[in-house]
Amino acid sequence: MIAPAEPVLSSNSVTPITQFQPRIIPEALNEKVFLIVGGANGIGESLVELCCQNGAYVCIGDIDSSHGAHLSWKCCENWPVYSDPNLPPKPPRCTFQPVDITDYHAVLSLFDVVFKTFKRIDHVVVTAGSMEPQENWFDNTLSLQAIRTPPSTRDLDINLTGSLYVVRVASVYLRHNRGPGVDRSIVLFSCAAGFKETPGVSVYQAAKHGVQGLMRSLRPYFSSPYKHNLRINTVCPWMTQTHPAVTKKLCNRWKEEGLPISSALEVAQVAAGVLADETLNGTSMYVEGGHAWEMEANITRLEPLWLGEAPSKTLARGQKVLKDVWAA
Repeated sequence: MIAPAEPVLSSNSVTPITQFQPRIIPEALNEKVFLIVGGANGIGESLVELCCQNGAYVCIGDIDSSHGAHLSWKCCENWPVYSDPNLPPKPPRCTFQPVDITDYHAVLSLFDVVFKTFKRIDHVVVTAGSMEPQENWFDNTLSLQAIRTPPSTRDLDINLTGSLYVVRVASVYLRHNRGPGVDRSIVLFSCAAGFKETPGVSVYQAAKHGVQGLMRSLRPYFSSPYKHNLRINTVCPWMTQTHPAVTKKLCNRWKEEGLPISSALEVAQVAAGVLADETLNGTSMYVEGGHAWEMEANITRLEPLWLGEAPSKTLARGQKVLKDVWAA
């Protein structure tokens, strides 16, 4: 674990732009315990299988009990665990626990079950997400009567509040049953809407900006050896084949324009690469057409250009004061 400098930079911050090449080393995943929240479908499902086939133990936490239970069974069948008869039996390769990420006590129960089953947790991933494009809070057709009906907060509840709940609980559980020099990390899923305006999904976008802000807020605090000693990173996929918003109409137009689209497995490989690389903390991996680029280093490096030299220096001084006072 490398303690972050001030400001926090990624491991490849000296280069103008670097494509991230995920290296999924089996040794980095083998015998590690992963909790993948939202792992029953899509990117989460691909990540569960990727971890299991590389020798990891995985607990799937998801509200979709049917798919989650079946995936757990399939992983146990495909990648069984062999135990030495002279030693205590090992836990199953994969388990499933139903969870509503918006229910704090359900999240606590999920971690309790994982910890009891596997005796420790090494990495936590939050792939659970929601997008309700039909629920436009700012629809220009809203009338004085229609606006009296409260809008859905599902996108906020799942994408942001749920992530906050999981990260809060994970920060405690990841510290327990941990030997010296053992890597622990959290990976959150934002998306391109977490940093780039996307029409029609304002609440979803606000929530994903919140996920990015959560990671940025915690990366210098979590990584401190005197506090949590954890890594935290985000993965920001652009258009993905399994995303519920990818309608036939959108997909056809996307193909007409020759735009790239990622498969769930390609995004999962990026996430696995981030989990496996102990040097990565405070990074955001933008994934486009199966390729990934780290963004945070360039945002920091280019700050004097987009903000201005003088404001950038003043901001840095003020942020140091805030850190010294608030994080003391």
